[in-house]
Amino acid sequence: MSAFLILVTMKRFDKHIFICENKRPDGHPRGCCAEKGSAEIREHFKARLKELGLNADIRANGAGCLDACEFGVSLVVYPEQIWYGAVTKNDVEEIIQSHIINNIPVERLKITHPRYNKDASKD
Repeated sequence: MSAFLILVTMKRFDKHIFICENKRPDGHPRGCCAEKGSAEIREHFKARLKELGLNADIRANGAGCLDACEFGVSLVVYPEQIWYGAVTKNDVEEIIQSHIINNIPVERLKITHPRYNKDASKD
């Protein structure tokens, strides 16, 4: 097997959850995820993943600007590239149980704007 194929098949985590923790100046028209509690949401993801024994396969990371602050606390799950907005601490368990464990995205939290859904039909 070539070195390239080995690199392509190696992975560290099955899924990555990137939670925006961007901080914009007070009064910015788009707001920012940090002022809406994104650090607490990240910590809750990390704690629950560890409690469930998933932290070796699933990684929750704080991220810089994901450019989606107008949608509330934003996060994206890779490799699926599913974008969620207006996420609260109360949504963490549903995202973990539905999307992370059972591979069923949480439709009510998905950002539906076409900019975050490149594969959506162009009606």
